[in-house]
Amino acid sequence: VQLQASGGGLVQVGGSLRLSCAASGRTFRRHTMGWFRQAPGKEREFVAANKASDSSTHYADSVRGRFTFSRDNAKNTVYLQMNSLKPEDTAVYYCAAGERIITSTVRIPRQYDYWGQGTQVTVSS
Repeated sequence: VQLQASGGGLVQVGGSLRLSCAASGRTFRRHTMGWFRQAPGKEREFVAANKASDSSTHYADSVRGRFTFSRDNAKNTVYLQMNSLKPEDTAVYYCAAGERIITSTVRIPRQYDYWGQGTQVTVSS
């Protein structure tokens, strides 16, 4: 089972990036899929997630209105469209998948079973 994140890079303040996370080895259409990020010296934090069970999408307050989560089950791929990027969005972004995640725990990293390797996003001012 592998999650492969890609799409990171260097962008100026106000710019956009689209992250992708391709899953292989099994299908994740019934999994909750999430995006987390970790900046140097900080803990991993929740960014966004989509629960397959009820199709609900959840966002951290810091990215709501700027980031959009989407998933393509046919391609076993999820995306994170990031607009209006800020320097504080600089971090390594990770995608994750979990089987038995309820709404109250969707923001908790340890609830997820599978993790990708991370992709660096750097926003320059």
